[in-house]
Amino acid sequence: MMRTISRQQRRELGDFVRSLRERLHPADIGLPHGGRRRTPGLRREEAAQLCGLSVTWYTWLEQGREMSLSSAALSRLSGALRLGRAERAYLFELAATLDPDMDDQTTVAVPQSVMSCLDLIATPAYVLDRTWTARAWNPAAAHLFAGWLDGAKETNLLRFIFLTRSAKTLIRDHENRARRVVAEFRADVSAHLADPAIARLVNQLEASSADFRRYWDERLVLGRDGGQRTFRHPLDGLLTYEQVTFVPAGHPDLKLTMLVVSPP
Repeated sequence: MMRTISRQQRRELGDFVRSLRERLHPADIGLPHGGRRRTPGLRREEAAQLCGLSVTWYTWLEQGREMSLSSAALSRLSGALRLGRAERAYLFELAATLDPDMDDQTTVAVPQSVMSCLDLIATPAYVLDRTWTARAWNPAAAHLFAGWLDGAKETNLLRFIFLTRSAKTLIRDHENRARRVVAEFRADVSAHLADPAIARLVNQLEASSADFRRYWDERLVLGRDGGQRTFRHPLDGLLTYEQVTFVPAGHPDLKLTMLVVSPP
């Protein structure tokens, strides 16, 4: 999906791509140095050839002209110029274009540092990816979330809330919590609604849950601010926590959520 970008964004995009080109040297990609060069790094013609793009298209990109910016072309450019994860994300954000490889990132492994944090946290804690599917959790979370993190097949938080019968019993004031979760999810994925993984999830939930469909159509948008969470656990009875969520540095698609025991 492509959105209209401002003149300032086009200029920043062009300057960013130029800086990427200038930091690459011919030897980095197996080209001869070619004697004295007037500009640092690669020439525009070399960068365009390396990316499999026309020199005119590449030149216009660096000049910040108004032009078509296909995701396929930007993907080739990302690979050829050896962009890191953050650089690639920044490139597609500037271009207001969906990264075609984003769908493969849902299966990215949870960093070992985050796994170590989970092992040290005594209260329920879990990690969600950008589709709000749990990728890792600790034993306390598995104990609390019967039907979700206790070995059940379904690990997506939204599917658990709307499609699992036990969720209505476990989550106190289920209706209001479910409506808020949908509003938080919409805010969280607002820039990625055309992302195939998110589009599939929303379509499946709309087809399977009248409640989700109604809340989604309300188009409420709320920040994921945490706050009090109350449960009716089948073994432990009434439980109240304060929810705290962090985004691990360098992993913007992951969320580490902890449920801290609420003071009396």
